[in-house]
Amino acid sequence: MKRRVRLSFKPPLVPTLAALIGVVITALLGNWQLNRADEKLRLQQRIEQAGHEPPIHVGASHLNSQDVAYFKVDASGEFKDDGTVYSDNRVRDGVVGYEVITPLRVAGGPYVLVNRGWVKAEASRSRLPVVAAPPGRVRVEGIALPGNPRVFELSSDVQAGQVWQNVSVERYRKAFGLDLQPIIIEQQNDLGDGLVREWKRPDVGIDRHRGYALQWFSLGAVIIALYVVLNVKRTIQQPDAD
Repeated sequence: MKRRVRLSFKPPLVPTLAALIGVVITALLGNWQLNRADEKLRLQQRIEQAGHEPPIHVGASHLNSQDVAYFKVDASGEFKDDGTVYSDNRVRDGVVGYEVITPLRVAGGPYVLVNRGWVKAEASRSRLPVVAAPPGRVRVEGIALPGNPRVFELSSDVQAGQVWQNVSVERYRKAFGLDLQPIIIEQQNDLGDGLVREWKRPDVGIDRHRGYALQWFSLGAVIIALYVVLNVKRTIQQPDAD
């Protein structure tokens, strides 16, 4: 007579609660990442739309950063050359350099920070490259970037003279006490200063968030699979004797 195999599923309470909590947490985190991906998708659509709109003029009135972020802008005024700072460790084609940020005084209004472009670092890091701002009244054309983006910094030592790890409107305002617009203009027009302005299109990270969501959902599926496998008991029943 053949022996019969019987399967039973009677998991203990503690593993059941642990599995349930794990599945709920991974599902929530996966959905959160999908929501972040949707937010970034809307931002990407905004960026694409902004590229087809006429420039917004930066004048005497304070702007709302959310209203103009990623739109084309223009501003006229004079650069405050002694307010230039260098955003450190900006690499282009494997070459280390700086992005040069200088405030522009708009006639009758607040200053606006302008990321004028990239310059290669000197052989000695103790010496900064000379990139004087164009004198007199100039017109700057570019893209309005959020003035206070979230940045990840490994150290609290983020400013050393003119060399800064990252530049934000709030950090600059505290350091120099200037009245500033809440944006940073990523300059695109050439003013003859020799700086490189081959800006990359912003990567808002849609695929990254979708990838994270897939990882969380996959982890939840693994928890379910392990819960079932580890709690299914297999017993062999002996055949009845004749």
